[in-house]
Amino acid sequence: MKYGFTIAFFLSTFFWIPFYASAQTYTISGKVSSETGNSLPAAYVFVSSAAEQDSSETGNMFSTTTPFQDRTGKKGRYRITGLEPGTYAVTAYHPGKKVTTKEITIQESDIHLNFELVVLEGALGELTVEDTESASFGITRMRSVEGVTINESKKNEVVVVEEIAANLATNNSRQVFAKVPGLNIWQSDEAGVQLGIGGRGLSPNRSSNFNTRQNGYDIAADALGYPESYYTPPVRALKRIEIVRGAASLQYGTQFGGLLNFVFKDGPEDERLQLNSNQSVGSYGMWSSFNSVGGSTENMNYYGFYQYKKSDGWRPNSELDQHTAYGSVQYNITPKLTINPEYTYMHYLAHQPGGLTDAQFEEDPGQSNRERNWFRVNWNLLALKANYEFSSKTRLNTRFFGLKAGRDAVGNLERIDRLDFGGPRNLLKDDFTNWGNETRLIHRYPLGEQLSVFLVGTRFYNGFTHRRQGRGTDGSDPDFSYLSPDNLRGSDFDLPSRNRSLFVENIFNITPELSITPGVRFEYIRTEADGYYRNIVEDLAGNILVDERIEEQRDRKRSFVFFGIGASYKGSRNLEVYANYSQNYRAINFNDIRVDVGSLEVDPNMQDERGFNVDLGLRGSRDTFFNYDVSLFHLSYEDRIGTVLKTEPNPKFNGLVDRTFRYRTNVADAKIYGLETFAEVNLYRLFMGETRSSRLSLFTNLALITSEYSDSDISGIEGNDVELVPNVNFKTGLTFSRKNFEASWQFSYVSEQFSDATNARRTPTAIEGIIPAYHVMDLSAKYNHNWFRLEAGINNVTNNIYFTRRATGYPGPGIIPSPSRSFYVTAGISL
Repeated sequence: MKYGFTIAFFLSTFFWIPFYASAQTYTISGKVSSETGNSLPAAYVFVSSAAEQDSSETGNMFSTTTPFQDRTGKKGRYRITGLEPGTYAVTAYHPGKKVTTKEITIQESDIHLNFELVVLEGALGELTVEDTESASFGITRMRSVEGVTINESKKNEVVVVEEIAANLATNNSRQVFAKVPGLNIWQSDEAGVQLGIGGRGLSPNRSSNFNTRQNGYDIAADALGYPESYYTPPVRALKRIEIVRGAASLQYGTQFGGLLNFVFKDGPEDERLQLNSNQSVGSYGMWSSFNSVGGSTENMNYYGFYQYKKSDGWRPNSELDQHTAYGSVQYNITPKLTINPEYTYMHYLAHQPGGLTDAQFEEDPGQSNRERNWFRVNWNLLALKANYEFSSKTRLNTRFFGLKAGRDAVGNLERIDRLDFGGPRNLLKDDFTNWGNETRLIHRYPLGEQLSVFLVGTRFYNGFTHRRQGRGTDGSDPDFSYLSPDNLRGSDFDLPSRNRSLFVENIFNITPELSITPGVRFEYIRTEADGYYRNIVEDLAGNILVDERIEEQRDRKRSFVFFGIGASYKGSRNLEVYANYSQNYRAINFNDIRVDVGSLEVDPNMQDERGFNVDLGLRGSRDTFFNYDVSLFHLSYEDRIGTVLKTEPNPKFNGLVDRTFRYRTNVADAKIYGLETFAEVNLYRLFMGETRSSRLSLFTNLALITSEYSDSDISGIEGNDVELVPNVNFKTGLTFSRKNFEASWQFSYVSEQFSDATNARRTPTAIEGIIPAYHVMDLSAKYNHNWFRLEAGINNVTNNIYFTRRATGYPGPGIIPSPSRSFYVTAGISL
């Protein structure tokens, strides 16, 4: 850690040197009142240059972007600081009132300016004000209402991709999500093909504990039966990444982690055609070519890209070849109706080096003991979205979506402490065919003296997974064909699932400062399994003692209602107190039950998981230089599914000898408590006044979490720590920007964590055991000049040796080492 503090001291000292004297700035202040003379609390006042001001005064929907804004307090007063001499347009807005704009000129003194807002006749207005200073920090929060979503009182974060300096060529999640507190990130994929993030004690495995979406629709393999994300959108194609914690279950479904939504860029609104090309090279043979096209016409906006990525990997047997493409067209059929078809394609082939034992990792983390393991993914996503605005206060959105995809894995998945002597490989093949629709109606209506918001939605989802497991070829090439396709040695199952949902939420604005947001969701879930598995028992010589083909059919239906409620008190723009409670539910997936992965066995009588999330926090921002969010949370996870070590008589020896194996079942109830904090300050603004061309920001992100198992029927579990819960998760960093240049330094520290419910510290298979504490640093910089841009950086600056994951099957089993130090350079053009 000494290197981290040394670099932090160097960077902070170097960038204190001023580049020029700060300019004299002035203040605008005043009062906003109604036509009757009463003060108007919770009115918005913002300042923009007169040339950029929208001339509309109708109160209908429009938006503006400015860092200079304030929200009136109880006495209707506002104060906006940091303005340089010049001519400005000052706009005041309050729901249900007519938007009023006044032009002022600042010369050599502060200005006092009052507003009197009159009642708006006709439609209720909506004004959107984007806080660009929060965005320039690379992190912001969702507004109370955005589009057809309600976010009031929910803990959430938004990563603004354009405003971060990070390794976008490899989707470096450690950098991209640096300012989101409490995330536990698996860092074993140096090419950034699959994202693995979890939080609050939830497994990061392919982000399966989040409801993972793209532009608002599902992208996981099977939202119910197999909610793992084999596809991750290229970060360079994204505008923002939205994270809503556990309270998202009311609107988005039953995952305990909440919502993870990737929002793609649109084409530029002021150009008919824009071309972008980014070519990246890096360590270990990494090459990424990202090329996009976008633009707008009178009634249409379009955007599309194609990315090719290849890498040799930092370990032997780690080659990657990936293709990703995306296309989107938004067409305004009428002023009120917009349709938006989208298509996404992704295909990749990856050589997998396998896992390591603890001893092998300590000897050489860069080694590989598996040469014959391969992984292939083919992904096709289609969506059709439509928006219809009945009026400025009522909007309907419907989205149809479908997935046609597959993932294949072939290789030796036996214990990693045993050599691979060849022979037929284990081959797993999954095909996914899913489709669904989600429709939402949002309506704003006056209630008393305030404006309230009502949201109702439905979800219709059909999933179908065809899962097979059997013997593959005995070669070393990526051959994904079965030796006996008509009579698989493992299993062959059809796994359909159905989901029907109805949800309602409403923001009741009791006063301008206080709101209550209750919600309810009805769920109907049906999961089925139809197929067979082979029960084969061999002696030590490989002779078959038992070979049974067992047919199995399962059909499970359940319906339930769960509730949530949130509250928000906005004392000022600098302070919001928020709280929420939301129930959660997670259905078991049958397609995980009949999989033979080494010594893993699964309890056929597993039950669904239930629980709830609670948040209590403070958040806000101070002018244009400080942003913070501090919250306490409690996650109650009943009947949590996990893996334990189990011992019973071995059938190979007629029960005369015991065997120990891994058993997946409902382990216990998990109680997880924590503190999540985030703060960022613009040090340049704090010490040198307002400077528009330079910024030096410091952020800290700290999560302190404690966890415990309770109410377990399994011996030795009660009182244990919950796996994958580091007690300390800390990140900090500095970002310096001046005009077209930006550089960032980041330091991450994660304390040790267990990998299973038994809290084993070390085992021969390396599947269970401690994940030791680690720290890692990253440096990134970027420069833009007209049509040209240049990016470069170093990941894992101090070349720390660490790992974040012990895999139960592929890409292991065993320890999956995290990448060593690497470099990257990107050159890009925009035409």
